[in-house]
Amino acid sequence: MLLLRDAIHFSWSALTANFTRTFLMLLAMSIGVGSVIILTALGEGARNYVTAEFSSLGTNLIIVIPGRSETSGGAPATMMGVTERDLTLDDAIALTRHPKVSRIAPFNIGAAEISWQGRKRETTIQGSTHELLMLRKWKMAQGQFLPEADISRANSVCVIGKNIRNEIFGAHAALGQWVRIGDRRYRIIGILGSEGQSMGFDVKDAVIIPVASAQSLFNVPSLFRIFIEVKTREALPKVMTFIKDTIRERHQGVEDVTVITQDAVLKTFDRILSALTYTVGGIAAISLVVAGILIMNVMLVSVSQRTSEIGLLKSLGASARAILNLILIEAVLLSSLGALTGLIIGHIGSWVIRYAFPVLPAYPPAWATLASIFVALITGILFSLLPAKKAAQLDPVVALASH
Repeated sequence: MLLLRDAIHFSWSALTANFTRTFLMLLAMSIGVGSVIILTALGEGARNYVTAEFSSLGTNLIIVIPGRSETSGGAPATMMGVTERDLTLDDAIALTRHPKVSRIAPFNIGAAEISWQGRKRETTIQGSTHELLMLRKWKMAQGQFLPEADISRANSVCVIGKNIRNEIFGAHAALGQWVRIGDRRYRIIGILGSEGQSMGFDVKDAVIIPVASAQSLFNVPSLFRIFIEVKTREALPKVMTFIKDTIRERHQGVEDVTVITQDAVLKTFDRILSALTYTVGGIAAISLVVAGILIMNVMLVSVSQRTSEIGLLKSLGASARAILNLILIEAVLLSSLGALTGLIIGHIGSWVIRYAFPVLPAYPPAWATLASIFVALITGILFSLLPAKKAAQLDPVVALASH
């Protein structure tokens, strides 16, 4: 009867006897496990990042998009703001009449060049109102945000982010200066103190002007979005119904806007990015199968090279089952070491990603770690069955004679 301790010792000796062969199989298995962990960490990090970005806007947020879509995601034309009827500032004002609406921020966006005394930069220009500051939970470093004024009035003022302030003005004071944006002049009344991403834009690169000024600058009558913050979460359905009814009434009986909630956006992105995580994890897991095939091929060669050794064991009384177990224990040891090494590689790789991109919380999910280790072990064992059976079926006399 072959003791487990002796079997492990024998298998370990067989692995260490041929370092190059063992190293190659370990490398293949560890790369497979490490790939699964790193790629799923990227997918999970992207999902958590997007969730955090949208959550920063609050859970009681309603987004009104011009153009009718049958799904909450919006059609491509909707995303471009193309619609039969414009979503106007008057529409936005009409939506403030519901008692459960706490604040509303019409929003426009475009690209233009900002310049001052020969220094210039192409950047994204956002048009909105005073309410955007509280809606996005930003803070000011200097000055003030857009003034509380009639939203249909095009004031020549702007608020800039830190990067714009540093790149355009350097050591000069920026507050109170007049800058040129496109073909218009605007006076800087505030500098944002907040950092990070907000709805896909870097806050430090922000240039914000009144929404009416943005419409005039870019010559667009329609709004890109209307953001509406509701006082309570329970009031969301009623406010959404009010929005649809109001727009339908103002647009000659046609409901030509898409109304979505923050939760709907979060759930959509969560489903998409979760599917992406599973997909990239599955693709990386293919490398584990490749590693298993490598183990099978190498171990088949190993069995052919160790026929005399196996024949000697069988002549000394080792049963076919004992030989089978010896080969399988080699595979388990190899897969376990490969999985452990891959685990270390994967977590180091995830740490490097987090270090290089601090905004991306690239932590591997627990299921990916457990699944990669499980698949590595199962793959190693399954692909070792063929060489193990071949070794167990060797005739001891023929095996010894082949030496």
